[in-house]
Amino acid sequence: MAVVRTLVSLAVTAMLLFSVAMATNYTVGGPNGGWDMSTNVQSWASSQSFSVGDDLLFLYMPNHNVLEVTKADHDSCQTSNPIQTYSGGNTVVPLTSPGKRYFICGSTGHCSQGMKVEVDTLASQASPPSIATPPTPSIASPFPPPESETQPTMSSPIPAPTMSPLSPVSSLASPYHVPSTEPLANSPPNGFAPPHPSSSATKINTLVGYSVGFSFAVAILLTL
Repeated sequence: MAVVRTLVSLAVTAMLLFSVAMATNYTVGGPNGGWDMSTNVQSWASSQSFSVGDDLLFLYMPNHNVLEVTKADHDSCQTSNPIQTYSGGNTVVPLTSPGKRYFICGSTGHCSQGMKVEVDTLASQASPPSIATPPTPSIASPFPPPESETQPTMSSPIPAPTMSPLSPVSSLASPYHVPSTEPLANSPPNGFAPPHPSSSATKINTLVGYSVGFSFAVAILLTL
């Protein structure tokens, strides 16, 4: 708070110094004339540019004075109802607000002889410096800000493999021979084939035949 008060005080002081530096003192009727009947003070006022903060300096002889009046009294040179009366030969009138103000001389006949003036005060040409607001010091937090929790990214589920239906196997190789159901040609009843004689049995039969034939031949020879 002490820093803020110091800054405000400095700003106000700067504004006052600025307004004093920018203020202009205008000598009514100057530089070659003054507040008298020989000077066209209204023509002089029309050639000036008055701003808030300026001062009007009336320099006049003891037989003159300065009356601030309304517009109606200014136009009619009415001296009986002044807003403010100044005398002493050296009067300073500060222009504190924008607008028109009216001044006349209160001596008899002087207003009608030209000792009256209308002053139009404008707003300040240069605005006073703005009061800088002190920045609010940022207080560092003793704790670091919490890290934002990162949501785990859910990967899309792996699609299940599509099981295509197996095409039916046209023919399966069987390790076993399946006998044909058709009957064999010239097959014996009950489906059994006759046993084939082995080669040794054939030889025995042949020898027996030879022996019988030889015996028969010997018997025939003995009978002769």
